Amino acid sequence: MLGERIRKIRKQKKLTLEALAGDELTKGMLSLIENNKAKPSMESLAYIAKRLQVEISDLLDEVSTIELRVILEQAEKLFNSEDVNGSEKHQPLIALIEPYIEKLTQGYEAARLLDIYARCLYREKITGWDHYFDRAAKMYDEMNLTAKRASVGIFRALVKFIEHDYQASLTILLHERTELEKNHAYIDPITRLDLDYHEAVLHFAVGDSESATRVMEGAIHFSKEHRIFYRIDDLYRLAAAQAEMVPDDTKKEHYIMKLKQYGEFADDLQTKLFYQLFQVMALIGDKHDYYKALEIIDQFFENPKMEELFEDWFLIEKGKALYGLGQYADALACFEKVEIPEYAHHPFDLSLFYVLDSYKARCHFELGNREESEKWAKTAVENFESLLPTPHKDFAMDTYKKITES
Repeated sequence: MLGERIRKIRKQKKLTLEALAGDELTKGMLSLIENNKAKPSMESLAYIAKRLQVEISDLLDEVSTIELRVILEQAEKLFNSEDVNGSEKHQPLIALIEPYIEKLTQGYEAARLLDIYARCLYREKITGWDHYFDRAAKMYDEMNLTAKRASVGIFRALVKFIEHDYQASLTILLHERTELEKNHAYIDPITRLDLDYHEAVLHFAVGDSESATRVMEGAIHFSKEHRIFYRIDDLYRLAAAQAEMVPDDTKKEHYIMKLKQYGEFADDLQTKLFYQLFQVMALIGDKHDYYKALEIIDQFFENPKMEELFEDWFLIEKGKALYGLGQYADALACFEKVEIPEYAHHPFDLSLFYVLDSYKARCHFELGNREESEKWAKTAVENFESLLPTPHKDFAMDTYKKITES
């Protein structure tokens, strides 16, 4: 009720009854108003709102902007915390926002709370999350908050991407981008690069390399031209990965070198590690220099902090190098430690992980474990069945053929 809202905001502002009453109201009258025993005139209400530094509408609404601002501050702090993950993060956020959910009708605070609420519902596998995203998206459109609106569209597309329904994901993203460009006169450079990057990723995922390359190279040119460099490392990684899958050695070497240059320029650990990973893959796959590859890999594992970032990726390459040296038991030990990361959903990434089953099959074959060899060779072929043709898929097919026909 009105009195309770006035009292709540007063306490949030750390004002006493006397301080809020000022010269135009008595402390006793204000106490009656706060306890809903007296109804203020519009003049008194305007005076109270002014003293509280809020709009009259904030007092008349069931939830004030200042109250939502406090809730949003709490929500953002938990939502962006790196110390809390999974349900320990999402369930408290749902509980925090849920009492206000039907009162979130306008303003940035309302839109952002709906946005966070929808994401948490999705993460907790609770149906109806998309309805709240619709409400948030409409508000973002009305306020011309382009970056926030684009983030909603990208999230919707990624839902299907995680399900490995790449065509549906691309269709959603292209639709969301069209709507964004139709309703927003200006797309800021950062948002444009976000959209370009995800569009290129999805074009590659469905096998449309021509469209993907056009969007990707256009984004790289745009980034350089405007000297933004946002997403440039992601774009270089994507380009290098695409060249690895085609394969195109000239482009691969070009973009791997670009990764190295950017990593040194920005002193970015993740980019430096990706460069090392691509370097190791080239040493193993192209040059068959297994000792040099193992030297780089061992340096990686000497730093525990680095292990947390790319341990599984480097374990795969270590296993490949050991296999190349004929150390089949040691190679198997590496492969058996590998787990596919939760974030790996793109066909490029999945190919790099699925191929290790073919290497397991070859190791078992060399060690005389015929049954295990056939099992892993078959697993690899089944995993690759829905993916587009790549050298890794060819390797899986060749492995299966070699083992079953021997």
